[in-house]
Amino acid sequence: TGPQLNAQLEGWLSQVQSTKRPARAIIAPHAGYTYCGSCAAHAYKQVDPSITRRIFILGPSHHVPLSRCALSSVDIYRTPLYDLRIDQKIYGELWKTGMFERMSLQTDEDEHSIEMHLPYTAKAMESHKDEFTIIPVLVGALSESKEQEFGKLFSKYLADPSNLFVVSSDFCHWGQRFRYSYYDESQGEIYRSIEHLDKMGMSIIEQLDPVSFSNYLKKYHNTICGRHPIGVLLNAITELQKSGMNMSFSFLNYAQSSQCRSWQDSSVSYAAGALTVH
Repeated sequence: TGPQLNAQLEGWLSQVQSTKRPARAIIAPHAGYTYCGSCAAHAYKQVDPSITRRIFILGPSHHVPLSRCALSSVDIYRTPLYDLRIDQKIYGELWKTGMFERMSLQTDEDEHSIEMHLPYTAKAMESHKDEFTIIPVLVGALSESKEQEFGKLFSKYLADPSNLFVVSSDFCHWGQRFRYSYYDESQGEIYRSIEHLDKMGMSIIEQLDPVSFSNYLKKYHNTICGRHPIGVLLNAITELQKSGMNMSFSFLNYAQSSQCRSWQDSSVSYAAGALTVH
């Protein structure tokens, strides 16, 4: 329900510091709020509603095979807090490039990687709720060269201080049900090994190097479901750094849904971070 969700979001946000404001981009998880709500707050707390006018939400596709990126076919996303308007002007600009396809209504309704960010977006922007639009983008299983192309395309939007990028990703999905069981015993318990693996990836993201991130994924196959949206963001950042823009990314929180100690266990990891422009 609206009031209940509102109170929950308020509670999580009130416990967090805004040390990296204003964020130009955030990485935040998209699991159920009971699992990752408090983690996600660390990212959303860095959003400055007084300057943010457009919010690009880049989420991975979980349900449909997609080799490009897709745009929604609706005008409004409803949330229990208030409705969010899709920016048809920006959609028009993206559409004109010929690089996008349309999400079917079914895909749009099924896909939680964007949906889970809508209430938090609404909450973070509440004080300016009639003054911003959203640009939801479903990101397919892109090749490295496609990540580069989309990164270039989005870089001109990332350069604008009135835009915010929300990049939707969980981190390691570990256990038999995820068919992923990497374990480095030198780290101790399984959950420690998972944390070490995730933090290796997180520090590579903080270095803002898309090639190193790709190499890390090829080496460890860490099940970071938003790896393609993250790849697009890293490529957009690289593009802006070429023109002398100075940016830094910091992760602010890391959490696991549970602590794995045996092969029967499973867990999902969450990380929240923010990009600031200096």
